[in-house]
Amino acid sequence: MKQLGYPQAIFHDGKYYFTFQGMGGESVELYCTDDLTKLEKAEHRTLWSAQQDSMTHFWSPEIYNIGGKWYMYFEADDGNTDNHNLYVLECKDADPMKGTFVMKGVIETHAEWNYGIHPNLLQMPSGELYLLWSSWPKRRNETETQCIYIARMENPWTISSERVLISKPDYEWERQWINPNGNRSAYPIYVNENPEAFISPDGQRVVVLYSASGIWTVYTAMGMLTAPVGADLLNPSSWTKRDEPMMAPDTITYSTISNVYLVPSSDGKATYMIYEKKWLEKGNIVRDTYMRPISWTDDGLPVFN
Repeated sequence: MKQLGYPQAIFHDGKYYFTFQGMGGESVELYCTDDLTKLEKAEHRTLWSAQQDSMTHFWSPEIYNIGGKWYMYFEADDGNTDNHNLYVLECKDADPMKGTFVMKGVIETHAEWNYGIHPNLLQMPSGELYLLWSSWPKRRNETETQCIYIARMENPWTISSERVLISKPDYEWERQWINPNGNRSAYPIYVNENPEAFISPDGQRVVVLYSASGIWTVYTAMGMLTAPVGADLLNPSSWTKRDEPMMAPDTITYSTISNVYLVPSSDGKATYMIYEKKWLEKGNIVRDTYMRPISWTDDGLPVFN
């Protein structure tokens, strides 16, 4: 699949539901298929768009089935990306490809400044819901620092705890903002974003994969956080951060990987990694979506190479 950003997928009742942000970030797209290798021929619908809403920049949608209802999370703003908020749609119908999605509204993440991007939902074996996302500790002045936060949810559209910072860009590989050709943002921007949380196959760990360094660069890398399943996920000390990237950019071809999501095979015997790959082509960054199998260590950690 080409030029449709921020892929995410879930497997539910024998089908894969696959989301993208539409071209230019002006819509939220949903696909349904029983074979991910034939996604381009899958059933498709546009769930939300700028044509039906006064907002724009519909980025990083993710869909989930919670308690028999469907919820689509995404980010959007009024044209000024400093005003980015997290939003959620709800569908009470069994089939999200035919059902009606209605806007539940903005997810309130912070009283002082509600900026947020890249929402990701974590459902624990106990049923507890957590929201992960990327935001800033405070409103930007000059240097911008994007961090990863977590909060407990009262229901799929309401946060019931204070946000807790669990990762910030500390390492050099998380703080790249200048491209090899000198292209850069107007000021330093250090990035942790795109959190994707899941429970390890042995049920012992919460694993969070995330993107580090600027997405506009060819240096985007994939980091990892882990916490025991029984730990207090709202306690920063429960989380262990890997000091090296799980996957680093290839600086020979200037290609990199971001926005990684894991789904099971239809028979449950394998796990697939769905990811966005970027590379430089005639000076422009090209983004495509790929899929490949991964393995697991005896400790329940993913192995990507």
